[in-house]
Amino acid sequence: MASGLARIVSLLAAPLALCGGMIAATAGECPGNPSALGTSRTIVVDPREHGRIGTMDYAETLPLVDREVVLTFDDGPIPPHTPKILDMLAAECVRATYFIVGEMAREYPALVRRAHDEGHTIGTHSMNHPIKFRAQSVERGNMQIDDGIAATAKALGGPDKVAPFFRFPGFGHTAAAHAHAAAQGLQVWGADIPADDWHKIGGREVARRALNRLESKGKGILLLHDIHARTVEALPIILAELKARGFRVVHVVPSSAERPATVTTMAQWLPHSRSAPAVPVILIANVQDPEGESLMRRSDAELCDLSPAMPQASFRTAVRKRIQMATAGEINLPYIDPGQPKAAHAKAIEVKVKASKQEPANGAKAKAPPAKVATAATASPPRVEMHAVH
Repeated sequence: MASGLARIVSLLAAPLALCGGMIAATAGECPGNPSALGTSRTIVVDPREHGRIGTMDYAETLPLVDREVVLTFDDGPIPPHTPKILDMLAAECVRATYFIVGEMAREYPALVRRAHDEGHTIGTHSMNHPIKFRAQSVERGNMQIDDGIAATAKALGGPDKVAPFFRFPGFGHTAAAHAHAAAQGLQVWGADIPADDWHKIGGREVARRALNRLESKGKGILLLHDIHARTVEALPIILAELKARGFRVVHVVPSSAERPATVTTMAQWLPHSRSAPAVPVILIANVQDPEGESLMRRSDAELCDLSPAMPQASFRTAVRKRIQMATAGEINLPYIDPGQPKAAHAKAIEVKVKASKQEPANGAKAKAPPAKVATAATASPPRVEMHAVH
């Protein structure tokens, strides 16, 4: 019992740890909009522990659970698009992460301050957004990173208001730039899901691509840009569909001395992890088991002992493999009928396959006699299968 309890605690520890550092802005707390999408929780990350995230470029991504999404916006701010997007996010009490271009922060500092003051995380995206960042010299590349941070910090009134989150323009990273970012304590963000809003397509198509890819991935960092009219058109559709489809928005902030990082495991940062495996819910109809007793009156231990029958395909494969292995010598193979309970398995007739080790006088090798497969001595009622609903 103690070992079983320990195993249950260990299984629940990871998803419970994700709750650490949670700062919820739920829909129910959204002023004037009780049915808002809201922000389900906040993850606090330490950039020094996970320096590169986003499966479009890197091996790790944020420790999200299924149907969670992080909204990110690049290249701004710029009127009138950034104010409209901020209005939409505010109306739904949704918090996002902005990757600010330095020259845009210098031109529109009030918009940078508004995004920060409304609770969004402010990261940086270089000083001038060079399209061919990889073509920059090491010195110029480092200056793009540093100057972008400085310009954004000036717009906000201090470097402590800038998150140590950086995204390369066009994902144009280099080894030298990565090393410089790490030396500055920056967490480099890629993305998991592009919405293609930088292409010349309509807003509805942007929303369609974003949602289809998110459904396919199940969770992730969504890449958007707050400098396009098509993104302004797409965002209301995206937010409405996220709510309708049961997705939850997660906000990401950096750790500090006063705000420790959310406790996670390394596995939760891997692309195909399931950070919070759902506890299975077993639905049991009020039916009779083979012995005539209602399943609803069974104890938890008795219910757990009921295992589903082996699928026919798997059963045939197992028998075929056992027969092949038996040709090497004399062994006992109990026949396992997939429709029989464990008690019947013990009564199964053993199959003996004896390979002949004698050769005929003419030198030809004798063929092993074919295996004989016997059925169970007695028939038993069919088993009741139980299905877990996740």
